[in-house]
This record gives sequence, structure tokens and C-alpha cells, in this order.
Amino acid sequence: MAKSKETFSKKEKEKLKAKKKKEKLLRSEERKANSGGGGLDSMMAYVDEYGRIVDAPIDPSTRIEIEAEDIEIGIPRREESDEDDAADTGTVIFFNDSKGYGFIKDKASGENIFVHAANLSQQIAERDEVSFEKSKGQKGWVALNVKLIPKVQA
Repeated sequence: MAKSKETFSKKEKEKLKAKKKKEKLLRSEERKANSGGGGLDSMMAYVDEYGRIVDAPIDPSTRIEIEAEDIEIGIPRREESDEDDAADTGTVIFFNDSKGYGFIKDKASGENIFVHAANLSQQIAERDEVSFEKSKGQKGWVALNVKLIPKVQA
């Protein structure tokens, strides 16, 4: 009697393959049965005036028309005021004579402002009170026309 050409592992692989195919067919039929059939309308999402995603369309009567020129992307421009023309005051918190630069802490805003030796009208040192004008530089504010404020002795 001749031996069967099918081995045990071949039979197992075929059974497993048939089982997977049957499971896939069942899952496919289940998806078809459970689909609502809503189509595109059920997949639509809308954004309300607060930027939240909602599933209902927005009422057209509540819409607000906005002019394209009114939209500002980024930081709004500063309005020029009388305060900008006046010199600011601050304290030198760091200054390196050999490198020729330092920082001034603005009294009004509390921010650190870069100062270069080329913008000094007098020699300054750390803890000196100074008056200066602010200008926007490449990396932030830069102090210009830096002058010492004379110390009042009591």
C-alpha cells in the first residue's frame, strides 16, 4: 500500500487557512449588516464659532461675516504712543567691557534688553541706573542712546 502524499502539517495548514477564510467572510457580512448606510452625511463634521467640532450643521442666521483685512496672523502691530517717544529707565544687570555688550532690566516692563557698547554715550557698569530708548532688533529689544542717570546723594 502506498503512503499518502499529504502529511499531517499540510492538513493542519489547509484547515487553518480555511478557518481564516471563513472568519474573514463572517466579519465582512457582519460589517455589511451593521453599517448604517448613512453615506457621506453621517461622516460630515462641522466647526462652530468657538472652533469645536460638532455633528450638526451650523445655523446660517448665527453666522458673522468677517472681512479678510480684519484677520491678523501673528502678533498685532504696536500702536505708536507718546510713551514710546519718552526714554525708558532701567538698571544694568550685566555688562562685559572686554566683549562690549550687556543687558539692562527695564523698570516698566521688567524685561531684559540687550545693550551694545556702540550705543553708549557714557561708560556704564553693573547696577548703574540708566535711561535709554528701545528699538526692535533681530533677536529682540535693543537699547539705544544709553545714558547714566546721576545718583542723588542724600
